[in-house]
Amino acid sequence: MASIAVVGAGVTGLVTAIGFARAGHRVTVLDRGRIPNPASTSSDQHRALRVLHPGDPDATRRSAESRRRWSELESLLRTSIFRPVGVVTACTPDELDLTLSTAAAAGLPTAAVAPRDLPPVVLPAGTSGALDPLAGVLLADRFLRAASAWLAEHPMVELRPGCPVAGVDDNRVMLADGTAHAADVVLVAAGPWSTDLVGPPVVLHRQTMVYLRPPKRLERWWASAPGVGRIGADRRAWLLPPGDGTLLKISSDVVCREVATTEDPDTAPWVDRLLAEPILADLAEYTVVAARDCHYASDPVTAGPVLARVRPSVWSRPACGGSGFSSAPLVAKEVLGAVMKVDA
Repeated sequence: MASIAVVGAGVTGLVTAIGFARAGHRVTVLDRGRIPNPASTSSDQHRALRVLHPGDPDATRRSAESRRRWSELESLLRTSIFRPVGVVTACTPDELDLTLSTAAAAGLPTAAVAPRDLPPVVLPAGTSGALDPLAGVLLADRFLRAASAWLAEHPMVELRPGCPVAGVDDNRVMLADGTAHAADVVLVAAGPWSTDLVGPPVVLHRQTMVYLRPPKRLERWWASAPGVGRIGADRRAWLLPPGDGTLLKISSDVVCREVATTEDPDTAPWVDRLLAEPILADLAEYTVVAARDCHYASDPVTAGPVLARVRPSVWSRPACGGSGFSSAPLVAKEVLGAVMKVDA
């Protein structure tokens, strides 16, 4: 049995904590705020959970494994956290052929979708849709609450909210109050500022999201609508449908920008830029309910997510945006697998 310290009670931290507790290890979860923390990077109404990656059967298989692991978590928590509405990706004819062949190579179902099947959504000219029926919407905040409650009741787990961390060394977490917490393994998953505690260097990004309420005449259609990606003027926008108490959410990489800090909010002008994107037909009929910025970190070389073993006993997983939820079960598997290998 190992002692595990998880710094950060976001999605990666909680999923990993559950995995270690189920494997019989003693786990301590530390967070500077509440657990779950509504101010965390992971906190949101919903996130997309995709399976199909056109042109990359290996990534598709990994995502299918992650999807299976999320289903297991749903059963464990006895809480509905996934809406199996599918995700449609806008495709040119060549991209559609590639998508269908990738699905076939990975042994996954898929289907072509005509623009007329998505009348409230603006698909880019010359594109149709490819439906990934195994994908859907993960109810992020609902998962964070259910996971925190499960961990709070587990005899091998200690939750320590309101416990800011000042630094991390091998087998030790230094707390802001001057004390230290010893652990055999430390996972730092404390949002994009994880790198301030242990590294490695990252590029910090800010993404603006807008939440809308559809018009009454479209409520029934949206109730069973899929997520849609690769839309907008530059095909860098996406939307997540409303349902189970969530709003319709839109965003685009055109409003994603590099920033030096998570402070100094600049939301307003980017909201206007996002609402100017051709994402929804008859946008004037929708009510803008809220807007929010989120922050995530990327590798300065690959521009992808970061999972680093920065010391023999210390792992770092800075927040990585939308892919954080889809990859969390695989990150937990990798860290747990490394610990089990050492124990063996």
